[in-house]
Amino acid sequence: MADVDLRQLTTMIAIAEEGTFSRAASRLGYTQSSVSQHIAALERALGGSVFDRPGGPRPVRITPLGAVVLEQGRELLSKAEALAHAVDRFKAGDGRIDVGTLQSVSNVILPTVLRRLRDEHPNCEIRLSEAEPDDAQIGDLDLLFYDGLISDEAEHVLLMEDPYLVVAHPGDLPAGPVAAEKLDGKAMVAWPATCDQPKLEKFLADAGAQPRIVFRSAGNETILSMVRAGMGLAVLPWLAIHHVVCRSCGAIHGPEGWPDLQVHELDPAPTREIYLHWCPGRGGQSPLAARTIEIAVQVSRELAQQSPLART
Repeated sequence: MADVDLRQLTTMIAIAEEGTFSRAASRLGYTQSSVSQHIAALERALGGSVFDRPGGPRPVRITPLGAVVLEQGRELLSKAEALAHAVDRFKAGDGRIDVGTLQSVSNVILPTVLRRLRDEHPNCEIRLSEAEPDDAQIGDLDLLFYDGLISDEAEHVLLMEDPYLVVAHPGDLPAGPVAAEKLDGKAMVAWPATCDQPKLEKFLADAGAQPRIVFRSAGNETILSMVRAGMGLAVLPWLAIHHVVCRSCGAIHGPEGWPDLQVHELDPAPTREIYLHWCPGRGGQSPLAARTIEIAVQVSRELAQQSPLART
């Protein structure tokens, strides 16, 4: 059976459907001798005849062995066609991609990346999942967005530096940039001590500021709600609040009846680094993943031009 190939099965199916070797040869664009050679080779591999040949113009008849081979051969050829189609889709960038992400990337960078990717490849399949904040791994993912380098052997590209900003009630802090040491002793609502948060808190401590953490939450909207409720100020990355900051006034508008929040730059300005990771030989070799990387770099560069860092 190892010597059976798809051309022999294609020839056999053509003969069964056309009734004669000559008509099958005409349909396939082969010579009649080539058709005969294909069937002879198939029968040698199977150890039996697949056709009874009455001779003359009369049509050939399928043998019992041939009926088994014909049924399974059609299924095999169908799978082979599906395989070829899937490979063609993969090469064209219309395959599947599995992407890991984090909250602020999901809010700002990723939607634009996905929209542009789908505009180019409307038939691609995209699967998304959020990375574990304290133990991000590539695993079975093709690409992983993360605010830092991960521990495995993944390749990566730095997408952007994301500056931290202070969010507070109007009047709680002087207008303009805020010196980091001015946050010493202030009540602060913060992220859990995962991802880049420990680095931020160390930065503040090194600058002489030790805010009082009164509440921790992984939800950006929850943190902003607690700031509005007067629980304290917050220090959040620009990407985490980018989508809610008013471009005309620089404030974060609250719901009706709640105060707007003021956004201040920190001096000096700490940043976190947003990376895109992929496994060598997997994501880097997929045309769809490679294109996603290109789009993510482009989108991040465009976004960085709006960042407070671009104005300094």
